[in-house]
Amino acid sequence: MATSTISNPPALDFQNEKYWTVVELSRTLRVSPDTIRRLFELEEGVVVIGNRASRAGKRRYRTLIVPAHVLRRVLRQLSVVRQ
Repeated sequence: MATSTISNPPALDFQNEKYWTVVELSRTLRVSPDTIRRLFELEEGVVVIGNRASRAGKRRYRTLIVPAHVLRRVLRQLSVVRQ
């Protein structure tokens, strides 16, 4: 019998973790929603509802939901450390 090589994603903890929408992050970080989408659309752990791939000549309709731990990780990666 063959075993599956697909791993299960980690369980989402909706009760104990804050989740952010694109609009909330845009307002909080004072950048455009397009910037937020570019920063987070391919990040591991972001919940993407809708189609990731664009259809020929059609707009992509998708909702991004960013967990707080992903937000912290991305901001840490983007931060400049002064020495």
